[in-house]
Amino acid sequence: MGGELSYAAKKPERAAAARKANPEELLNDIYAELSKNDLDAAQRKADALVEAYPSFRLGHLVRGDILLMHTRPVLVLGAAAPAGAESKLADLRREAAVRLQAARPAATLLPRALLQMRKDQRHALIVDARHSRLYLYENRNDGLRLVQDFYVSQGKLGINKLKEGDMRTPVGVYYLIGRLPGVKLPDMYGKGALPLDYPNDWDKVNGRSGSGIWVHGTPPETFSRPPLSTDGCVVVSNEDLNFLTRTVEIGKTPILIGDQVEFVSKEQMDKDLQQAAGLVETWRRDVENRDDVSLKALYSPKFKSAADDNIDAWLDKNRYLPGAKKISVTISDSSYFRQPSQEEVIVSNFTQQIVIGKFRHAVRKKQYWAREGAAWKIVAETNV
Repeated sequence: MGGELSYAAKKPERAAAARKANPEELLNDIYAELSKNDLDAAQRKADALVEAYPSFRLGHLVRGDILLMHTRPVLVLGAAAPAGAESKLADLRREAAVRLQAARPAATLLPRALLQMRKDQRHALIVDARHSRLYLYENRNDGLRLVQDFYVSQGKLGINKLKEGDMRTPVGVYYLIGRLPGVKLPDMYGKGALPLDYPNDWDKVNGRSGSGIWVHGTPPETFSRPPLSTDGCVVVSNEDLNFLTRTVEIGKTPILIGDQVEFVSKEQMDKDLQQAAGLVETWRRDVENRDDVSLKALYSPKFKSAADDNIDAWLDKNRYLPGAKKISVTISDSSYFRQPSQEEVIVSNFTQQIVIGKFRHAVRKKQYWAREGAAWKIVAETNV
């Protein structure tokens, strides 16, 4: 009896200790103990995991297998699961594979997608759809720093959203544009949601439609969902959502989604940034020189503005005091992002200031540059 009381008394203590580590760290610890054939240590850590996270179904599955290991060898995850649970088992096995193979970049490597952020942009999110991973970066004076990474679920049919209801998560460069508290949403969204500005201008040029793409939580009784299980949203645990909600800045935090997330050296980043800034500088020079022919050549034949203007109509709208002989054009507060996908796209945001005598005009611009053959062309442009 005394032993049972001692065991019960330690449960809250173990759960509190486990809470200090995230489930993946605990899961990896369990598998590390199993690799050393230390079944008792693995059992203790599995107990702590399910006590700390009672709705973490994968944790319960692993713990059940460990209990079974005391009596016979276990060769497959979910050996202790009841018959008839094949579909749920398949989902949990996929989740286990994604979590245990989570890739974290070396400290010396940087996310290629985040070429340059504005000083007032404190954080950025990158979703690696291939590995069901979300990375949170902090923009510091001394450069980018990885704050934390999270397991995520995405669209049932994967990525590359094309239309409403296709069960896919979009690929592109977006921004978080709001906070929706969980109390105002159905239970399926958990503790709340962070809406994205999908579709962006690049999506519209390509005829992509749909709406309501959010980063959101899970129902109260569900700790996490399978990797491919949403209607197109990016889903994290409620605990992770709370952390993200406290951290990000609405309207300023970019979220980049793709399946070609790369981590590169600072030298490669500097080279990519030089290229992106060089494209905008060429555009600035042609605007300042009133070189209409060269300027128009920078735009793709596919170009379309948010108002559905073609190239000629758009350039006419953005031509200031055409009779003036000399103008000055400067660029400031620039940010540059590479879309982390097979489509080579650079998104440039900057403030353009034009001075013509006493006339001064400043506008915030967003340009989408896409590689077309050997050249980069502007496929969409917006005055924000």
